[in-house]
Amino acid sequence: MIKNDLDLPSSLTEEEELYKENILDHYKHPHHKEELKNPSLTHRENNPLCGDVITIFAHLEKGKLTQVTFTGHGCAISQAGASLLTEYVQKKNLAEVKQITTETVRHLLGIPISTPRLKCALLSLKALHKGIAHWEEKHDTQC
Repeated sequence: MIKNDLDLPSSLTEEEELYKENILDHYKHPHHKEELKNPSLTHRENNPLCGDVITIFAHLEKGKLTQVTFTGHGCAISQAGASLLTEYVQKKNLAEVKQITTETVRHLLGIPISTPRLKCALLSLKALHKGIAHWEEKHDTQC
């Protein structure tokens, strides 16, 4: 059963309603939701407060993310956020990806996110940033 747990204010603007529909579509039909074989980097994060889990997988070539995917389960915000983020970072270089902020994720989602739900929204970004940091440590490099 698909949960409609976006926890949104009852009065959304027309534009926010469209984003809400987009989030539900990404939740029901996520993009890039698969485990990569032989990834250059992988990292798993979970939100112990609600049980959301995201694992990020990425192939790297010459400092660029050539393919980024995820697996996991959880609420609509965490899963749609992962789908939107993996779509957004395809073919970006590591330096660009490391500059992605909370505000970028809020913009991708396009709707007001309550403070308790922000951890859900940022789970995939946290996994991606930590995965990159671990990869850089392992390869003794900073992009």
